[in-house]
Amino acid sequence: MRQLSERSRLSLIVIQIFLFSLMIALAGRLFYLQVAAAPKYKTAALEIQSRNIVTPAIRGMILDSSGKPLAVNQVGLVITVDRSKIDGLEDKGESVLRKLAKTLKVDYPSLYGKTRLCGEKIASELTGKARCWNGSRYQPIPVTLTATEDIALQIAEHSEIYFGVEASPQGFRFYPAPDGSNSAHVLGYVGPVSEKDLLKERDRPLFVNEVLGKAGLEYQYDDLLRGTPGVKTIVVDRREAATSVLKENPPISGDHLVTSIDAKLQAVVEEQLLAAINRARSGAVDKKGARKADSGAAIVMDVKTGRILAMASYPTYDPNIWENGISQQQATDLYSDAKSVPALSRALQGTFAPASTFKVVSVVAADRAGYDLNGTYDCPAQFKVGNRIFKNYESKGVGLVKLQQGIAISCDTLWYKIAFDEWLKDGGLKPKSGAKNYFYTAAKDFRIGEKTGIDLPSESSGRLADRQWRADWYARNKNYFCDYQKRATKAQLTPYLIAIAKENCVDGDKVRAGDAVNFAIGQGDTTMTPLQMVQIYAALANGGTVWKPTVAWGVVTPAGEKVREITPEKIGKLPISKKTLTFLNKALRSVITDGTAKWRFDGMPVAISAKTGTGEVYGKNLDGSAKDTTSWLASYGPTEKPKYAVVMMVSQGGTGSGTSGPSVRKIYEAIFGIQGAKIDSTTAIFPSGPPKVIPLRVIPNVSAK
Repeated sequence: MRQLSERSRLSLIVIQIFLFSLMIALAGRLFYLQVAAAPKYKTAALEIQSRNIVTPAIRGMILDSSGKPLAVNQVGLVITVDRSKIDGLEDKGESVLRKLAKTLKVDYPSLYGKTRLCGEKIASELTGKARCWNGSRYQPIPVTLTATEDIALQIAEHSEIYFGVEASPQGFRFYPAPDGSNSAHVLGYVGPVSEKDLLKERDRPLFVNEVLGKAGLEYQYDDLLRGTPGVKTIVVDRREAATSVLKENPPISGDHLVTSIDAKLQAVVEEQLLAAINRARSGAVDKKGARKADSGAAIVMDVKTGRILAMASYPTYDPNIWENGISQQQATDLYSDAKSVPALSRALQGTFAPASTFKVVSVVAADRAGYDLNGTYDCPAQFKVGNRIFKNYESKGVGLVKLQQGIAISCDTLWYKIAFDEWLKDGGLKPKSGAKNYFYTAAKDFRIGEKTGIDLPSESSGRLADRQWRADWYARNKNYFCDYQKRATKAQLTPYLIAIAKENCVDGDKVRAGDAVNFAIGQGDTTMTPLQMVQIYAALANGGTVWKPTVAWGVVTPAGEKVREITPEKIGKLPISKKTLTFLNKALRSVITDGTAKWRFDGMPVAISAKTGTGEVYGKNLDGSAKDTTSWLASYGPTEKPKYAVVMMVSQGGTGSGTSGPSVRKIYEAIFGIQGAKIDSTTAIFPSGPPKVIPLRVIPNVSAK
């Protein structure tokens, strides 16, 4: 009995301890919830009851190298509708919106659609063709940016009729095109925040009514241009009426981005690129008649810093089309093959066979292989490889020539011979383990197949079609070629293409003799962007330094204080001896004095060095016609003390000298102030070279030409 009593007492103690522990835990939890975590839960509760009213910051301007605005915030009379007011009306604001639609001379469904939140369910017949509003219902919704003063006054004077509607001056992005420059592919454009944008990790929260850079410099430097928006947090009751202001932070304007682009030079380069396009289309190049000339690019680079002074692409577009919402037709045209895809920047995204401009690489390869740069070589009209004949362009032969003259007249056959011999030495179709691959290694050392690293988005890398690329390409495409007659379209089932497919099925992983000789003259599968080309020729001009191209030059506050300078970056050195570099400089000068570009540069008072290229292209256009040749002209000048590299490319434009030559000359004439055979420095764009000091002052009242 005594043992039972002791056990009962022990059980009671255990129960008491357990209950006491529960009471301590409960007290601790209550203390945590009511004291320690009170601020956290208070904030959470307020967040449920609060709404953010966001005021976007004033976006920083984009300026040219002299301070001319390339992208600004233009003020217009903006009509806004306040949903938090009109939704409280008996008819949910329908009468107000119908009256406003009549005043603005727009249809009611379109206006109604503009005032609806994205994702809000509404009757399909009321959506109209306008975009929805992707901001908050607690801030005024813009329905037009270009109201007249009369309309604004009418709305202000009759507030009882236009309840919840206001007219006020507000800013929006505008690209003024100073000196007539377009610069669309360089500047890019801005647009509303998308769902995809909201999912990205960012240093600070992103609000749906901000605008983001979507392309070009607007995208690349969005963080510094956008600034920090102002956020006013209000507390609302269950009827969504505001009861108090929780906190308020004012907006902080974005900084200005100063570029190395000169608006006047940009306009000249765009004008001359278009002139080259029109020259080719008019048939004013040679006896072969009009060319397709579907696209092109032109770039001017400072050879001592790698800064881009001008960059043009054709076709282009008006960057202002996004401000009021791009139409379906405009969007279709931007990416239409029939319109040559205006959205694509040919300067840094277009890839093309480099043709004879590539021969500067071949010179380095030949020198490494032991060929005498001062030697004499045969330049026949054609060169036979197996059962295939490889010809000079237009099948002209000149006999024995010095290598320098071979570069000047752009002889292909001498390079066929050198490349074929080296291919045999490397083992031909079965390369030796110790194969030198001089041509491929030289191209790799020139960074062909690598992005330049320019501070613009979506750059293409081009393609270095060496042995490794060939093996990878074959692995991806073997099944297609081996099953070609089943997989190809009816139009592709030509005897020639069927034969090519059979050949590729058997040994498509091998570099054939034809691939090797084509590689040496910049034909075949190797491709480059015009930007990569200008980077190489700038390096040849400055003694071998490879610069990372840059468009942005510096960051300046709205008050005119320099935040930082974006300094040029050396990313390598051309793998070229001083002897070879000297030879190349002489050879490139002789292209102008005695070679393919002489007829276009005769009488030029400033010495220019250059290389022309005419790239042969296989394939057909949308209309069934054969693809035309690609026109290249890569250059730098002045020859003795180079400052600028200028490259122009016209797709399906004909010959390098015929199409691009006159336009490249005009660009140099504008840079140096050349009038006929004389130099007038007062008319030069850069009388003393490219600008060296970042402008801290914005040049006002700049308008398009």
